[in-house]
Amino acid sequence: MEKIIFFGLVIPIMAYVLYLGGMAIMNGFKSKEANRAEKEEAESENSEISETSSESSNLSDELTKLNDLREKGIISQEEFEKAKNKLLNN
Repeated sequence: MEKIIFFGLVIPIMAYVLYLGGMAIMNGFKSKEANRAEKEEAESENSEISETSSESSNLSDELTKLNDLREKGIISQEEFEKAKNKLLNN
């Protein structure tokens, strides 16, 4: 009689507890992977933003230098326009 109670009650309960534990572990792995993917995506967006801002500042610096050269008379208005168009098209 004791064996019937053991196999009928204890084994299924233990199996269910192990199942719940396995599911909890798998959910933890899925969440960890999702967080890792979100973090990598955020880092890539931040690097793209920093690259874009550095390119913008480089472009504005170059245009400022060209304007200074034009104002000093070192290059003509025509040369300034050509160089500006070349910078803006790249």
